[in-house]
Amino acid sequence: MAAAESTSLTPSQAEEPPKLSDLLDRGWKLYEEVDTTNDPIAATHIQVKIKRGITQLEEATRMVAQLDLFSRNEELEEVATTDLKYLMLPVLLGALTMKQVNLAKRLEQVQIARCYFLDFLKRCKEYNISKFELPKTNENSAGTLEEESANGPPKPPDLIAMATVRAAKIERYTQRKNTEAKLSEIKAAVDSGQADDEIVRDFYLLNLRKWIVVSLEEIESIDQEIEILTRMDVLKQSSAEPSQSKRPPMKPFILTKDAVQARVFGAGYPSLPTMSVDDWYEQHRKKNALPDQGIPRSTEDVDAEEREQEEKEKRVENDDEEALQKARDWDNWKDTHQRGYGNRKNMG
Repeated sequence: MAAAESTSLTPSQAEEPPKLSDLLDRGWKLYEEVDTTNDPIAATHIQVKIKRGITQLEEATRMVAQLDLFSRNEELEEVATTDLKYLMLPVLLGALTMKQVNLAKRLEQVQIARCYFLDFLKRCKEYNISKFELPKTNENSAGTLEEESANGPPKPPDLIAMATVRAAKIERYTQRKNTEAKLSEIKAAVDSGQADDEIVRDFYLLNLRKWIVVSLEEIESIDQEIEILTRMDVLKQSSAEPSQSKRPPMKPFILTKDAVQARVFGAGYPSLPTMSVDDWYEQHRKKNALPDQGIPRSTEDVDAEEREQEEKEKRVENDDEEALQKARDWDNWKDTHQRGYGNRKNMG
């Protein structure tokens, strides 16, 4: 009984709130696991880790705000070594937010991440942790598009400005590599808990300087992505408008001399529709596109020919012996006489 009483915990002891340092360490560790994993970033278990890390870091941020750990009036030397790492809360939140995969909310996510990165840079600027220029405030993308359309075609690029930006990027890259090399040298000592206060302080300052470079690069990338996403929204809205109907493509067909031959060829080539000369001619007549070679034809002549042709076809269909015999004789004659035989008109 006594043993049971000694092992029992009060509700306050069982539900002890997590410590501030534990929240930061867990969130930081989850970021490193997600950043170094070989699994797809969109995998469910990876997205769960990202969400869990964001929750841990958000809770730590609320606790830091309540404790008033940082002040605008103090210098970097006045900040305790154990408190330096909490300056990284916003940048870790921004990095995890950028790893979230939700296409429907992508624009909102990158805008939130930009706010985190910019907040981190402002804090580092106030403490003069490193020399750098703060990015310009990101203006409304829609307003930027309106200004571009109002100002006409874009101006040619400023080569001097481009060269300056490129030189700054190279300098940041070199600075980041040097910082990461120093971090790898002292990280093992800090993780083991055997490093003194000076090494631990240097470790956190190096991390802050590394993340300053990362934040500047991330904000440049985010600004480009925001512009692309905004333009995509504009294109989607314009494409939603009703478009003009397109003409259907013309299908191929086999042009034959008469209906009987059309049926014969059609039986051998079922994949292609067949059409007789008469059908083809009738189709073009209905469209007023007859190949009359410039010879005008009266409506009465056309109607008379049509009636005569219809009567011939009816007689053939009704097995009229005289019509069938004439059709056979005509076919035999065409087999032994070239087209135009006997026509000596205008030939001297």
